[in-house]
Amino acid sequence: MTTITAKNKLEVETQQKFFEVTSGKDIILALQHLIAMFGATVLVPMLTGMNPSIALLTAGIGTLIFHFVTGGTVPVFLGSSFAFIAVINSVKEANGGDYAYAQGGIVVAGLLYVLASFVMKKVKYESLKKILPSYVVGPMIMVIGLTLLPTAYGMAQGNLIIASVTLLTALALNLFGKGMLKQLSIIIAVAVGYIVSLALSQVDISIITSAQLFQVPAFTLPKFSLDAVLTIAPVVLAVFMEHVGDITTNGQVVGKDFIKNPGLHKTLLGDGLATAFAALIGGPANTTYGENTGVLAITKNYNPAILRLAAVFAIVLAFVGKLGGTLRSIPTPVMGGISVILFSMIALIGVKTLKSAFEQKEVKVEARTVITALAIVVIGLAPTYLPSEMASFFSIRLTENIAISGLSLAAIVGIILNSLFGLVKRA
Repeated sequence: MTTITAKNKLEVETQQKFFEVTSGKDIILALQHLIAMFGATVLVPMLTGMNPSIALLTAGIGTLIFHFVTGGTVPVFLGSSFAFIAVINSVKEANGGDYAYAQGGIVVAGLLYVLASFVMKKVKYESLKKILPSYVVGPMIMVIGLTLLPTAYGMAQGNLIIASVTLLTALALNLFGKGMLKQLSIIIAVAVGYIVSLALSQVDISIITSAQLFQVPAFTLPKFSLDAVLTIAPVVLAVFMEHVGDITTNGQVVGKDFIKNPGLHKTLLGDGLATAFAALIGGPANTTYGENTGVLAITKNYNPAILRLAAVFAIVLAFVGKLGGTLRSIPTPVMGGISVILFSMIALIGVKTLKSAFEQKEVKVEARTVITALAIVVIGLAPTYLPSEMASFFSIRLTENIAISGLSLAAIVGIILNSLFGLVKRA
């Protein structure tokens, strides 16, 4: 006779509620998540010559794959990964503009993620916690948010008035709003910013009018070459650490340890399968999105089913051109204003993680913790905030097109320092 544990019962209940929507508010919350991820997800194909509709479709399906693999317990959205842009363009150029060979490399990268998930399954949770204590995790989360902030500011610079109105609306609703008004602060702020943009003639309506009502995305199959695989596969080293940081950040927001349950091996498996699937039909590599984690932090609504509903909306958008056109018509400064608050929330979560660890005496304020935390922050922020000549000292070049820097290198250095200080302390 099979014994039903509390964990098994939770998994069954989660699977039963995979697409359950309890109210109209959930639909609006899902749309809010969709708006948050839309701009960045379609930007990657625009920069690499891929099909934006395929990117939306694979982001939606990839998110559903991730939720299925992880038991539907982690409230994340997968979108197009920026880490692969340079190598995709390099492989395309080497193959006469044929993106299919880059697809083949991304398929292999996804499968390497899957392989990594099997390896991580053998690593005990206690060992992972020793490798990733709070004074390593907290600074990593800070780096994620602070690295994204300049991008948000760059988006806002197109029209600081529109961006400021959008940002101040979101802040006001978060500070003074209550209940549903506060939870929907992002979508309300975007709507206000959009209306102001219309009044200032800053909205390109032709994007909506020229879009087809229905469209079938142009699917493409991958081609494989050893050169393409060897160019793209090493990126996995960098995005692995980003994945750890994103999943940890998401858990800190929600108040759960997703490294423990469902486990890092399952989140890696979900991400890897989503990436491999995306590349098989012409989409970019997938990754967890900080924008959506920021939305979680603001709304305090952590229901994973809402993220799955957002994924369904993304799939629909891939086939309904008018809806996609409407979202594409949202002026960049509007999204810049919103992104400022979303990315700031992520950085603040990192600060709170570190502060909480010290207050609860999980770790002590001593030389090894301070040095490790500072090293992560300095190395992680170097590519974003230092001149390129100085930033080059904080990177390790693997190939002509691939270098480990930023969060990836910061996480590696943090883990190494933590391990070395641990050995010295025990000696």
